[in-house]
Amino acid sequence: MWALFEHVHAVTYFAPEARAAFEAAGLRGFWRGYFAGRAAPLGPVNAAPVIALFNVFAPSMVQRAIPDVWSRAAPDEALVARRDGAAAALRTLTGGPSDAIEEAAELAARAAGLASTEGRALGAANAALPMPTDPVARLWQATTTLREHRGDGHVAALVAAGLSGCLAVVLKAALEGYPSIYGPARGWPEEQWAATREALTARDLLASDGVPTDEGRAAYGAVEEITDRLAEEVWDRLGSAATERLAELLRPLARTASALMPDPNPIGLPRLT
Repeated sequence: MWALFEHVHAVTYFAPEARAAFEAAGLRGFWRGYFAGRAAPLGPVNAAPVIALFNVFAPSMVQRAIPDVWSRAAPDEALVARRDGAAAALRTLTGGPSDAIEEAAELAARAAGLASTEGRALGAANAALPMPTDPVARLWQATTTLREHRGDGHVAALVAAGLSGCLAVVLKAALEGYPSIYGPARGWPEEQWAATREALTARDLLASDGVPTDEGRAAYGAVEEITDRLAEEVWDRLGSAATERLAELLRPLARTASALMPDPNPIGLPRLT
């Protein structure tokens, strides 16, 4: 389910319509739109909670964007830009509303409403937003709420494993063969990256050549298992028939949206074929 709803959500980062909407709101540059769009449900926060909740970005990178973005677009303006830009992108991909989109939007909105938000600040902030009446925008907002709900659980699992911040990014990059986009996309300087590799080596999670050890693979595998288990409640509550139907409806849209994704991409999302 994550691989499906994440692709629908991710048009807000990579689709030209989404980028244009952020720019029209005064948020020029990829990262201004990214940080303003994701943080806007929280209100005009400073950098500290964004560093904590987004978890894997270098603090200095977040501090360059926040709170500066709020002088360019208030949170309410950023929310409108991200909703309208993402909906425009999905309309381009789908040709507009259809019976399938309306059904997917209703099922996804029902699933999002079943997600418990205790201890999940980004999930809760998105769940508290008014659900759009337009089915395309509603589908995007519902998948975004599901995405941030799952992401909050992932951060909790990383923190519990002692793998927050740069540790998580470096281990994930090692597991995926060190795609060159990972370090720069999170703002970690080379010296911090090197020091983190040494720290992971000292914990026997990486070998001396930077290759993940069996312990490292097991540690990250445990994080993923906990993440899935924490997200599973949504689908248990929705029921297997509705979950399978939503997957069926999302799959063609997710495949189409996948073509927009750079490969590799900074969110570690696999290309759907």
